[in-house]
Amino acid sequence: MREPTFLILAALAVRPLHGYAVIQEVAELSGGRVALQAGTLYAALDRLTAEGHVEPDRDEVVDGRHRRYYRLTDAGAQALEADVARQRQNATAAAKRLRTRRTIGGAQVATS
Repeated sequence: MREPTFLILAALAVRPLHGYAVIQEVAELSGGRVALQAGTLYAALDRLTAEGHVEPDRDEVVDGRHRRYYRLTDAGAQALEADVARQRQNATAAAKRLRTRRTIGGAQVATS
């Protein structure tokens, strides 16, 4: 799963959000590293909806502007949980390698 998709699903894990709120949550979750553009977000939401990972929750009009709220489906939560496990496993493996590297003094091993 690509990082923007992961962050969109994570943003929707707590409660339904409208598009701009998803953009804000993704920025917060990523520490400002990921700044989604509206077009990118709505294309991703359309794809995630087609995949059954998110679904429209409700529509409302605020100050004359239409807002569509999206929510995470059970399938989306399962996909997010699976990717959390995958990333955790990869991070654990990488951390183990780094500890091993430090143990051997950071010596570079030449390969031929």
